[in-house]
Amino acid sequence: MTVPDLDALLDAAHVVAVPTRVRFRGIEVREAVLFDGPAGWGEFAPFLEYGPAEASRWLASAVEAAWDGWPEPVRETVPVNATVPGVPAAGVPEVLARFPGCTTAKVKVAEPGQTPADDVERVAAVRDVLGASGRVRVDANGAWSVEEAADALAQLAPFGLEYAEQPCATVEDLRDLRLVLARRGVDVPVAADESVRKAEDPLRVRDLGAADVVVVKVAPLGGVRRALEVVEACGLPAVVSSALDTSVGIAAGVALAAALPTLDHACGLGTVALLAGDVAARPLLPDRGVLPVGRVAADPALLDRWAASPDRVAWWRHRVAAAHAVLAEGAHR
Repeated sequence: MTVPDLDALLDAAHVVAVPTRVRFRGIEVREAVLFDGPAGWGEFAPFLEYGPAEASRWLASAVEAAWDGWPEPVRETVPVNATVPGVPAAGVPEVLARFPGCTTAKVKVAEPGQTPADDVERVAAVRDVLGASGRVRVDANGAWSVEEAADALAQLAPFGLEYAEQPCATVEDLRDLRLVLARRGVDVPVAADESVRKAEDPLRVRDLGAADVVVVKVAPLGGVRRALEVVEACGLPAVVSSALDTSVGIAAGVALAAALPTLDHACGLGTVALLAGDVAARPLLPDRGVLPVGRVAADPALLDRWAASPDRVAWWRHRVAAAHAVLAEGAHR
């Protein structure tokens, strides 16, 4: 992998701050660094709590996109799911309307300050909108204990769940939950998401029998090529997801999904609809439930429109430098 020197990286950097439509994982403004490199545009947007070592994998992904490019695709479009945040049930139709043609929806559950009854009502509303043939999956972001997850999924199972994404926080808890669900006769497959952040994670999920599906994101795994290697080694069905990216970051997820040998599930790559703006003149939004495969370029006027404040630009440039130091050290070993 190419590792440009720090000056070249910073010269190619544009820092943006794009507001979200609704509060999502505690975020109301999504900040990102976009790199304009020789192969195209790349995005670096690790969440704020990640240190340099973890952020360096996100930087590797951005560098791959902007300096090296991606593997050849095996499909021209990628099916995507709608994403329903922790809105009241009455707000579900409006959210789903932002995802035209999507027949799969991922519903956030176990949100702070909400009750299991809120989750049931939200999932029921999604099922009503999608109809019997739609696919509904839920995502708890690891908020439940094993018993809480088993109880909640027993209540939600009648709505015909495709799977439950990261219902518990640890790989061991996911394994135990699958056993409890089997004993109770609750037929809800389990997907690992937050448990898959490093290259070795999917292999551990597989070895412990902790999940039926792995949810993979390009940036935390270090790029499209590295993610392909991880999925192949894991041997479980994969769903490609995003981290609330701009269209530039989403394009990397689409590149991974397009390069997978098989793709049996809609991917969580329709999240540009959750932003109140974007950096591309034609945002990468679902059309008839799919996204096109290809590069996305940032628009200069939109980079200016969403430019971060000078203090945030300085903060992100410092963060790029810290992640670059880790990345460069690994490249020279």
